[in-house]
Amino acid sequence: MIFLFLTSGLFLGWTLGANDAANVFGSAVGSRMISFTRAAVIASVFVILGAVIQGSGASDTLGQLGSVNAVGGAFTVALAAGLTVFFMTKAGLPVSTTQAIVGAIIGWNFFTANAVDTGALLQIVATWITGPVLGAIFAYALYHLVKVTRRRIKVHLLKYESYLRVGLMIAGAFGAYSLGANNIANVMGVFVPSIPLQEANFGLFTLSGAQQLFFIGAIAIAAGILTYSKKVMETVGSSLLELSSEAAFVVVMSQALVLFIFSSTWLSAFMVRLGLPPIPLVPVSSTQVVVGAVVGIGLYKGVRNINVKVLGSIASGWITTPVAAGLSAFLLLFIVRNLFGIDVGHSTGTPGHVSEGIDFSLLVKYVIIGLLIITSIYLVYLITKENRRTERMNKKYYD
Repeated sequence: MIFLFLTSGLFLGWTLGANDAANVFGSAVGSRMISFTRAAVIASVFVILGAVIQGSGASDTLGQLGSVNAVGGAFTVALAAGLTVFFMTKAGLPVSTTQAIVGAIIGWNFFTANAVDTGALLQIVATWITGPVLGAIFAYALYHLVKVTRRRIKVHLLKYESYLRVGLMIAGAFGAYSLGANNIANVMGVFVPSIPLQEANFGLFTLSGAQQLFFIGAIAIAAGILTYSKKVMETVGSSLLELSSEAAFVVVMSQALVLFIFSSTWLSAFMVRLGLPPIPLVPVSSTQVVVGAVVGIGLYKGVRNINVKVLGSIASGWITTPVAAGLSAFLLLFIVRNLFGIDVGHSTGTPGHVSEGIDFSLLVKYVIIGLLIITSIYLVYLITKENRRTERMNKKYYD
């Protein structure tokens, strides 16, 4: 029964992979420096690592906004956010999964008469501005640095392009790791309070209850990358601004840096030790950061190079996403509670009860093992398929 409720979180993870996670390699694929298959394999592996290793920081802040205290409520909130992102993705519009889940949680707070933590909300909303601004600043500075370096070094153009290709793969891996660390809170954060799992020991490593949920959610993100991300890649990678290979590298690296900063508990603690305010650990929209980075490069080249019409359509999506998700959550919560009689949460703050705690924890452990095996086999298959396709193209070219 619990796995049935988790399906909405998995659906939300899939939509995140199809939309936000595509931005990690969207510019690289759009500039034809890396094939989609290779980019998808790298992103899938590192998004899982980032979610499991470093996903707790942003999840805690999202939990402060609204602790969904019933698994039925968590299911409905994730479903509302997932549907919102899916339909906007269907229209080819890059949207924010962060804004969708925030809007859905606020809808749950209103429905169950729970207070909204304004401090947490202000922290999250502030990143909707600072995220793309930082992305633009990083991109502007990095693009200038790349241009200066290119002029000073003496290297053949083809060798330089090969260096950029390797750099794109490394930056993309870092970006995917940062995305998993930062955005897994959007996918599974609402389930953490209502599905308490026991710690699972796999011999070589141990996963906490939250990490087990993060791993399952990360698999769904990887599935979204592999199956439904090309359309958004085209919008971000080429429609907003035609990107060179240098610009593609800068966009990927800028996005990775911003997401890593807002998910690093170590970096936040280091700022405190220096006597500075801590960095807010909040989920940040990778789409907004990527668009900010692309705009930063456009400003470096000149405002006339930016497709303002596409930028305006993207900005409109940022405004409508949280509103649509909040209204959808409120409506779906009403239907789920009154039509199906499922507990969707209450205002007492008492967490929902999971009756099959021990057995379910054991089941999740075996599910994780199975997903690891299946994912590994599928990624090997994709790599083998890509290598064979490359060999056929080379043979055809040289013959």
